[in-house]
Amino acid sequence: MQPVFILVPAMLLSLLLLKLNQHFAAPWLAIFNRWLRALVMAGSLAILSQHFGWDGGRPYAALFVVFLVLWILLDGVYRWMAIHAMSVSPLPLFPRFVENTAGDEWPVQRRFLTLRDHLRAAGFKQVQALRSEVAPGIYVRVSIYHDADQRTRLQVTFLLQPGAGILSCLHFSTCTASGLRLVTDNHHLPFAGFYPENWRVERRPRTRGFKTLWARHRARVLATRETFTPWATVPLADLNAQQSELERLNTDLGFLLPASLHEEYGRISHEGRYRVWKEMLTLDYLGRAARYE
Repeated sequence: MQPVFILVPAMLLSLLLLKLNQHFAAPWLAIFNRWLRALVMAGSLAILSQHFGWDGGRPYAALFVVFLVLWILLDGVYRWMAIHAMSVSPLPLFPRFVENTAGDEWPVQRRFLTLRDHLRAAGFKQVQALRSEVAPGIYVRVSIYHDADQRTRLQVTFLLQPGAGILSCLHFSTCTASGLRLVTDNHHLPFAGFYPENWRVERRPRTRGFKTLWARHRARVLATRETFTPWATVPLADLNAQQSELERLNTDLGFLLPASLHEEYGRISHEGRYRVWKEMLTLDYLGRAARYE
């Protein structure tokens, strides 16, 4: 079979998946489409190379592999440039939040309303709604919930995706009497920085269902065999304190540069950019986050 008879349907499927993901904003769908697009581009470039006689007599399979590797390398270069642009931009790396009194913390879509029903069925009750303006008119919205015994705090974060899609991310955290903080989340954004020593973080970006992630967090809590304390801090104060602590820690450990060097070199150090670049690629192509504790 001629490769073109495979590439054309694959190209149409990629366009369809792109359209679907604008509505669902599902990371697994984006990962599959990213690989599909890479295969389509490599196959198309191999055909063009043979058509114009640029192949040097090499077989189609060899050209396909070469162009696939080249495409991924170019994608890596593009991401490195995007990280550099983010480093020198005014966008906050650790945004501060304020209370959201606008009443728009939950998008009015069926999948988000279903998620809210799951939270209520599991005994979670909303404590506070927050938001942060990361760019003019662009907000990150967070709804904070506590479970029935108020020992687990859940942050539901809504992120605007390219193409106007909205992605929901879950972040469970439980604190022990000894000062440990157990965190289980499914964020699909690269962090790649350093966490405080008393944090035990497990990131599962491929786990999108609330019930599965909640079950995993409870299993981790039970496995520690420690006494867990109810949450007493106000969510807004705690979240902003987290952001300040993470920013300070990552500056002290060299992930971020000191403020005096921001104008000349940007905010993220060279090592920090490499860590973000590496985790961005593993997230987008494998759906896997690096483990940094």
